[in-house]
Amino acid sequence: MSLVDTIKNAFVPIHREGWPFVAGFAAVTVVLGFFSINLFWVGAILTAWCAYFFRDPERVTPVDDDLVISPADGIVSAVGPAVPPRELGLGPTEMTRISVFMNVFSCHVNRAPVRGRIVAVEHRPGKFLNAELDKASSENERNGLVIDSPHGRVAAVQIAGLVARRILCWTDAGSDISTGDRFGLIRFGSRVDVYLPAGAVAKVAVGQTAVAGETVIAEFGVQAMSPVVRVS
Repeated sequence: MSLVDTIKNAFVPIHREGWPFVAGFAAVTVVLGFFSINLFWVGAILTAWCAYFFRDPERVTPVDDDLVISPADGIVSAVGPAVPPRELGLGPTEMTRISVFMNVFSCHVNRAPVRGRIVAVEHRPGKFLNAELDKASSENERNGLVIDSPHGRVAAVQIAGLVARRILCWTDAGSDISTGDRFGLIRFGSRVDVYLPAGAVAKVAVGQTAVAGETVIAEFGVQAMSPVVRVS
């Protein structure tokens, strides 16, 4: 690997949705610099954070229909049975829900947890409670994708948080999607819930760090077992 490649690989691409924000932060920083060097450095730090927030790194996704991959970077905040939002049309029966909470330092590009045909994309307005709260699943603004996967219908729900005020989704019903494909982004600080049909066994625990497009959060199959974990 050449020195140029090494330097190039050190910089993570910024998603196109973030460039207007980065440019805005940078412009304000320049203006602040005319008034105070201290304000300039505050602006420079915020500009760097904005660029970091909108980073969009490449991910190495396992290709296996029995695996469910994390749709978001962050901390697993909930694992257990829950009734999916009514608008998704998945019925009143509890499904396995795995929630990943993204703070303002997480990468916020969301990725498909499984492959299949998108059969529904449903947006619902709502509140902006702390996304770590369990009631955020039903009360916060959200956007849900229902994917007809090889193991049945799987839902990925983008949930706005206390700071997040904008959910972006780049796919439509009727489209095919592959595991790990980018499908949306949430600004700034939020959560993604994944609802899984019978046969899925969670492979993560609450408090574990997940990486979008890479971390296996659940598995289908009779040989799958829930993980035993310890904190050290």
